[in-house]
Amino acid sequence: MTEAAHAERLFFDRASLDKNRVQTIVDDALAGADDGELFLEYRQSESFSWDDGRLKAASFDTSQGFGLRMVSDESTGYAHASELSEDAMKRAASSAAAVRAGHQGSLAEAPSGTNQRLYVEDDPLAALDFETKVRLLSDIDSYLRDKDARVRQVSCSLSASWQAVQIIRAGGLQIGDVRPLVRLNVSTVVGEGGRQESGSRGTGGRSLYDRYIGPDVWRAVADESLRQALVNLESIPAPAGEMPVVLGPGWPGILLHEAIGHGLEGDFNRKKTSAFSDLLGERVASPGVTVIDDGSISERRGSLTVDDEGTPTEATVLIEDGILKGYLQDRLNARLMGMRPTGNGRRQDFAHSPMPRMTNTFMLGGDRDPEEILASVDQGLYAVSFGGGQVDITSGKFVFTCTEAYRIEDGKIGAPVKGATLIGHGPDVLTKVSAVGNDMELDPGVGVCGKNGQGVPVGVGQPTLLVDNLTVGGTEAV
Repeated sequence: MTEAAHAERLFFDRASLDKNRVQTIVDDALAGADDGELFLEYRQSESFSWDDGRLKAASFDTSQGFGLRMVSDESTGYAHASELSEDAMKRAASSAAAVRAGHQGSLAEAPSGTNQRLYVEDDPLAALDFETKVRLLSDIDSYLRDKDARVRQVSCSLSASWQAVQIIRAGGLQIGDVRPLVRLNVSTVVGEGGRQESGSRGTGGRSLYDRYIGPDVWRAVADESLRQALVNLESIPAPAGEMPVVLGPGWPGILLHEAIGHGLEGDFNRKKTSAFSDLLGERVASPGVTVIDDGSISERRGSLTVDDEGTPTEATVLIEDGILKGYLQDRLNARLMGMRPTGNGRRQDFAHSPMPRMTNTFMLGGDRDPEEILASVDQGLYAVSFGGGQVDITSGKFVFTCTEAYRIEDGKIGAPVKGATLIGHGPDVLTKVSAVGNDMELDPGVGVCGKNGQGVPVGVGQPTLLVDNLTVGGTEAV
């Protein structure tokens, strides 16, 4: 059964909706609008949390509902409900129609179809029984405590969701998608004497639980969590000042996502509130820097067969060899900017209207050996992993906290440091990249992106990078 057929069965058979009458409601509601759709969603999710040697929490949730959107010029009317009924849809149409008053438009061209299938449509929640899921978390706890006597606490979690969506447009186009999502996280606290430090690692993607229950997978996640904690246990105060910074491959791409990616989303550029506004065709990064957003990578956390407006995802080149080539577009902003949608219209759930969001955003690899990049730095910082950060889209200024970083001394990795933050300006950072490694990696599958109160799963990635000069916040002056 295809994703479209599966989703259609869920909404029309299970909810006892009449397909033709629902289509008539949508056709009538969107007459005279510039764009819009009926977005139907059914979601099941569960999570298990282990702490202090026992299962601390387990939850299961089912939600369903619809959102009806009408777009007139720049204005959006949106109404939603958790009741899947024709009466509720008619009431929503009446409410959303206020945006259409006095406006007579013609519907934008519908999204093109796609035959791509990026993930299985099976329900990951049903793939394993309750006991097996809890036993996995217990095994992780025992494994880490047996491995090192310095382990004082193990916290781990396992979660999954299964989302079916059906997008119905005026004229009869209906697009369905069924989306699995699984995530495993491990956090370890180690202690020696009176000092305690922590480390964490996670993995996940759009697949089933069986990808993560094998010992080779969960032990690698647990080992990395322990390794990071032990590294931090030996850390010294971080240096402070301006210095060269080498960013490691993979998860450090979160800095690229936050400091640059958000500024390339269509809504910020249409409203000219981004530091990248009106810079298409201009150099915004060093030669050799190419940044891509690609929602069509099989089974990746940020991937979608179609976005939440029904547009197939694709690889969108944002920056090519340092030149700004494009923005991430949903349908509304693409239409108003005279561009085409890129498959980046995303929403948290049926209660939210879509907007331009990233999927899997990464920088392509270059031709430099990572060891050579490190060897070229006399004194600096090597940042391997990041925690939280803050970015101002308009100014481009950012602050990020390093959860694993090291001093670079005479071209070699030195002592681990604690409390390092990176402070800079997004557009400037890319112009200071002087070396791009040949070791591009995608993150392990744990990213969550927040924007305007909505959270969606995303992916990031990059190779080893040398940024010639960044401000490092720390406690030891250099």
